[in-house]
Amino acid sequence: MSTKIATESVAFELVSGLEIHVQLNTQSKIFSSDSAAFGAKPNEHISAVSLALPGALPKLNKEVVAKAIRIGLALNCEINQHNFFDRKNYFYADLPKGYQITQDNSPICKNGYLNVVLANGEEKRIGINRIHLEEDAGKSLHDQDAKYSYVDLNRAGVPLIEIVTEPDIRSAEEASALLTEIRQLVRHLNVSDGNMEEGSLRCDANISIRENGSTEFGTRCEVKNLNSIRNVRRAMEFEFNRQIEVIGNGGKIIQSTLNFDANKGTTSPMRTKEEANDYRYFPDPDLQPISISDEWLNEIKSAMPALPKEIAKQLVAEFGINKVEANMLAEDTDLFTYFNAAKTKVNNQKSLVNWLLGSIRALLNEEGIGIGAYKVKPNQLADVINLVDDKKISQQNALQQLLPALVINQNKTAESVAAELNLLIVEDNDAISEFIDEVLTKYNPQVEAYKSGKKGVLGLFVGEVMKLAKGKADAKKISDLIIEKLK
Repeated sequence: MSTKIATESVAFELVSGLEIHVQLNTQSKIFSSDSAAFGAKPNEHISAVSLALPGALPKLNKEVVAKAIRIGLALNCEINQHNFFDRKNYFYADLPKGYQITQDNSPICKNGYLNVVLANGEEKRIGINRIHLEEDAGKSLHDQDAKYSYVDLNRAGVPLIEIVTEPDIRSAEEASALLTEIRQLVRHLNVSDGNMEEGSLRCDANISIRENGSTEFGTRCEVKNLNSIRNVRRAMEFEFNRQIEVIGNGGKIIQSTLNFDANKGTTSPMRTKEEANDYRYFPDPDLQPISISDEWLNEIKSAMPALPKEIAKQLVAEFGINKVEANMLAEDTDLFTYFNAAKTKVNNQKSLVNWLLGSIRALLNEEGIGIGAYKVKPNQLADVINLVDDKKISQQNALQQLLPALVINQNKTAESVAAELNLLIVEDNDAISEFIDEVLTKYNPQVEAYKSGKKGVLGLFVGEVMKLAKGKADAKKISDLIIEKLK
């Protein structure tokens, strides 16, 4: 669904393409053995190569290439088996060499696409022009001192892939859907953690407008370093309206690089936009061309896991769950791994889905953790679900008492812990019958209301009997016995 706005008698549409920088989760940097880990003290992960000292030569990290190929395959790209690195010349204080090693003429992946699903169910294909490898720059810090700017070079040389889309995006929603899917893919493929807050996933948005029906592209402006999907949407919507206002007032769009102010929700000029010839690209003489053999490429292809969309379809077909449930399982790698570990132990796999997406999800949200940090093992949760489904323990006791106990008894079975806590349902019909009589006597007005047709009070009776039974009874059986007594 494209964004179109009319100014006077002229209607405009948004035209956008994204440049998505993905920080790869390798242990070391792209051209050195320095650690690529996030969060170290300033300038702790540096060496002669990171500092670009005279005589220091780069050496390519093979795993960087493998990860780029994986995401390229997931985005339906052609893999360029013979590619090379270029030098992109520009000066920043946090780029020690005075140039960045990247790929210009010969990117590792090209001519791909991704189909994204919009909120109205419509599917939109967005072309992937290229994916290229490059090194990250360091980080300039301007808020640490009143007089000086500091430079942290830990990030210098951290491996990146840049995913460049075609200008196929026609709305902020499409951009948001694309970024969401790419973040899911890089996490699913273990290419990156996709954490936008830590800079592992960053986005530049090229934005222009054109008259509705025109095939010519307008003058584009590039909004740099957008660090959240929400900010991508906000920047795109603001810039679209700003350009329409400029044209409507008789002005011209000047090609430029823009900054986005997240507090104000506005864009502002940083500098005029550079062209490719401003960077003076040329092949890097210190690095050999990359040659990807057929054998290695086939090895990577054969090791590719099923992608989230394929997994979701399989889940719908196999377990009869709806698309929303299937997508929730398929898109969370840790959750899907946990599900696979538990499904062989549980008697009813649909029950497992219901628990993971219902009660367990609510519990994790309450604790502020993901399933990967959950202390109850998959086989233990499967045993708990089996106990509930077999009417050996109430779901309430399972959630409120048994699961917390299993967190600190990780080497015990669910049934043994339930027995220790005296949670197992005891089939004492006489005791249950006495509890029912006690409740019905206590709530005599509600009994009369039930008999006059207000069946909703049945839940009150069941709940009160369960309290007296301390949860050690089957709610369905209690309900049936109450109905029988009230005939």
